Amino acid sequence: MTVIKRIIHAALPVVAFAASATAVSAQTAEKLELRYQGWASKVLYPELAEDLGYLAPIKLKWIGNTTSGPQDIQAAVTGDVDFGGAFNGSIVKLIAAHAPVKAVISYVGTDKETNGGLFVLQDSAIKGPRDLVGRKIGVNTPGAYQQYLVTAYLQKSGLSQADIDKVTFVPAPPVNLAQLLKQKQLDAVFLEDIIKDKLIADGGARLLTTDYAQFGSYGYASYLFTNRFIAQNPDTVRKFVDGTARAIEWTRTTPRDEVVARLKKIVEARHRNEDTSIVNYWKSPGVGSKGGVIASEDFTTYIDWYVKNGVLKPRQVTPDAVYSNQFNPFNQAVASH
Repeated sequence: MTVIKRIIHAALPVVAFAASATAVSAQTAEKLELRYQGWASKVLYPELAEDLGYLAPIKLKWIGNTTSGPQDIQAAVTGDVDFGGAFNGSIVKLIAAHAPVKAVISYVGTDKETNGGLFVLQDSAIKGPRDLVGRKIGVNTPGAYQQYLVTAYLQKSGLSQADIDKVTFVPAPPVNLAQLLKQKQLDAVFLEDIIKDKLIADGGARLLTTDYAQFGSYGYASYLFTNRFIAQNPDTVRKFVDGTARAIEWTRTTPRDEVVARLKKIVEARHRNEDTSIVNYWKSPGVGSKGGVIASEDFTTYIDWYVKNGVLKPRQVTPDAVYSNQFNPFNQAVASH
């Protein structure tokens, strides 16, 4: 926390989010290289945007893979990377701790085709939520999105808090969770999007529920920059958001086979010793809104949940303090419909 506090005291106030996003091409980005962390076997929308030429003249500099969303956004706060992305609830917690950051675009969500799911082995005795009491459930990060989804699933089924407290959440990298389930080291695992679909295709696992089945289509993770970075590099942020938003929409309007081929080419070309087969299971953008425009509910859902559970005080964090759609070129288009 001391590092965060030093940054808080040193942070500049966010400049007014001026200039229309439609004028992005006329702007000159202040910073032409953005450091970031990737995810194994996955292509992030900024990576796709760069490959499509939407970020030019900005270049991305990969400094390694992140271990979790919370780690990624902490790296942005401390200045180890220029932008980071995480579960919206994790961003709420970071801002509640007075970190000077702002979410600028949604990049992960759930829709009918792309969603996360809670799995058990095909022959498991677990048939429903009550059977999960006393079990070990694998998630990518404790206290983040997947744990929230499983907890909400258990709460909606009528389980008491005492019963829910008996569930043990075990963190592990997403690419390892399916293997741990097959080895019976975990009783259930929550897997997201294409990793989930690969497990289904491989067989031997049974789906209990999905986030889409629980809550419908929405965005649940966002990219953020520090207030200092936004103040010093507003046109760079604008270009980043514009390019990333356009990449999201490119996947929505481009034939699936072409999208998959492009993603596979990107993974193969970066030579990170990854499983390139995972991208074959890509189905849809998996972002709840057009161009990654953030909806207030994408954050109020978790703010309300934390207040209810005593993690936050009422109005300790408000949506306007957490995110801004000012840089997103699809913001006005969405608002006018």
